[in-house]
Amino acid sequence: MLLTVGQEACAQQETMTAADSAVAAKTDSIGIAADKAAKTAAPKRDWATWRPDPKRALWLALVIPGGGQIYNRKYWKLPIVYGGFMGCAYAMNWNNMMYKDYAQAYLDIMDNDPGTASYNKFLHLGKTIDSTNESWYKTIFKKRKDKFRRYRDLSFFCLLGVYAISVIDAYVDAELSEFDISKDLSLRVEPTVMSQKGTGHSQRTTSLGVQCSLCF
Repeated sequence: MLLTVGQEACAQQETMTAADSAVAAKTDSIGIAADKAAKTAAPKRDWATWRPDPKRALWLALVIPGGGQIYNRKYWKLPIVYGGFMGCAYAMNWNNMMYKDYAQAYLDIMDNDPGTASYNKFLHLGKTIDSTNESWYKTIFKKRKDKFRRYRDLSFFCLLGVYAISVIDAYVDAELSEFDISKDLSLRVEPTVMSQKGTGHSQRTTSLGVQCSLCF
């Protein structure tokens, strides 16, 4: 009976040892695979030599205002871009509000209904509209209505202009990022012989001149 218990204990110990060996082998294989994956992974991008893709910068600028500048890592341009957008949007909203007010005032002064008198808020304190100055106020309200409508439309086109400039800037900036500008810029001036073909039956003539060349 004691021998049987000892054999069972030995068998259990051997089973546990085999299981531990299998787990250790599996862990080792996972570690080796992870090491191989780390070695074959893409190298870390060097931002010092990174060059943006002009097409990607163009599409990002078209989809997201200022996205091209962010992709090109020109963050200092973002306040200019978004400031232009916000300024044009504010001007468009303000001019549109003034246009609506003066358009309503012009409609009210043109009808004969005394109950519609929204134009009174544009009059100076103590001023009233009567038959002596009615035509003058009609002209004033019409001119201001047209003026603010024109300014509103102009603000909208300025907004489109800022958007177009931001897209062009993103594309050109990414395109010029690969332009190699050498620090060794020099202008060389040297004499040269210039050949010119004569007119009529005259032969080719040669003359001395000066040649300028820019080295970069």
